[in-house]
Amino acid sequence: MGLQIPAINEQDSAGNVEVAETVFGQSFNETLVHQLVTRYLAGARAGTKAQKPRSDVSGGGSKPWRQKGTGRARSGTMRSPIWRTGGVAFAARPRTYDQKLNKKMFRVGIRSILSELLRQGRLVVSNDILPATSKTKELSEKLKKIEAKRILIVVDSIDENLALASRNIPYVEVVESLNLSPVLLVSADKVIATPVALKQIEERLA
Repeated sequence: MGLQIPAINEQDSAGNVEVAETVFGQSFNETLVHQLVTRYLAGARAGTKAQKPRSDVSGGGSKPWRQKGTGRARSGTMRSPIWRTGGVAFAARPRTYDQKLNKKMFRVGIRSILSELLRQGRLVVSNDILPATSKTKELSEKLKKIEAKRILIVVDSIDENLALASRNIPYVEVVESLNLSPVLLVSADKVIATPVALKQIEERLA
């Protein structure tokens, strides 16, 4: 038995689309979704910050002054972190923030997000939302009828018209179904998918 994803409106040529309950009827797993979103956000971090520890600072080949008799505190090298030109005590080094997440957890997490979007009425299907030209005005007029600020459009492939028409509209993201991101899904107020994209998602997550 399948579920029905409603069309964006009664006039849309896509109509209601039936999808598998095993993909779009899953219970919401908040812990897994949080882990999935955190993993994607962490993976986007550059991790290129770098500072010089005392071993990378130039100089310091000899003691600045002798150990005793000067009246000053003993010092072994000018590369010490307490010196103004010295190294950093706990220097940041280039690193990766990637977190491991196996494929099964990813599929379950995406199914959980999509199912919750459908239950909340934030997931709809449409064919007519795609612009016939590359004019931003055409797509913008269609999106004005949708009562949502952040809109995610999911398609099977992004053509030139859609790419050009959507790039200057704020809070509108366009993504191919094979590159679906949990961060984009959870942050969208409304997710609009084409029937072909929905079938691709269903086949991928089944």
